Amino acid sequence: MTTPTIIDRFKTGLWYENPGLVQLLGLCPLLAVTSTFINGLGLGIATLAVLVMSNALVSATRRWIRREIRIPIYVLIIASLVTCTELVFKAWFPALDRSLGIFIPLIVTNCAIVARAEIFASRNSIGSSIVDGIVMGTGFALLLIAIGVFREFVAMGWMLAILPPGAFFSLALAIAAKNAIDKRRREARSSALPRRSRLINR
Repeated sequence: MTTPTIIDRFKTGLWYENPGLVQLLGLCPLLAVTSTFINGLGLGIATLAVLVMSNALVSATRRWIRREIRIPIYVLIIASLVTCTELVFKAWFPALDRSLGIFIPLIVTNCAIVARAEIFASRNSIGSSIVDGIVMGTGFALLLIAIGVFREFVAMGWMLAILPPGAFFSLALAIAAKNAIDKRRREARSSALPRRSRLINR
C-alpha cells in the first residue's frame, strides 16, 4: 500500500473528504456565520488553527489517554485551545470577534474537530496529525470563505441570500455542484476504459 503524498492529502481534505461539503460536519457555524467573506475567513482561520493544534496535542498524548475517557479529554483539549483563540480574537480583532459572537466558543462542539481527533490524531504520529489538521481545516475554511463570498455577492441583487435560507441554498448549490463534477469524472473514466481495452487488444 503506497503512502499518500501531500498533494493526495490535500485533494482528500479539499474535495473527497471535505468536512463540511462531504461529511456535513460543523454545519451550525457554516450556515450561521457565512453571511460575508470576512466572517467566513475569520471563523475558517480560527477553526483551522484549533484543528491543527488539537490534532497535534491529541497525537502527542494518545499513549497516556485511557480509552474510557478519551472523548472528554479531547473536548477538554479543544476547549482550552478555543479559549486561547477567542482571547486572541478579542485582543487583536475585536470587530471580527463581535461579528462572530458565540460561534467562536462553539468551535468546541464542532464535530469535525472531535472526529479528526478520534479517527486520525489518536492513531497516528504528530507530524501526520498536523498535516491532517492542515488539509482538513483548509478544506473547511475554504468552504466557509466560498459560501461567504457567494452569499455576499448574490445579496447585492437578492437580499434573501444574506438571511438564513440563503445559507441553506448556498450549501445545497455547493453540494450539487460537487456531485455533478464527480459524476462527470466517473462517466469520463468509465467511457475511457473500453477504449483502452480495445487499444490493448489490437
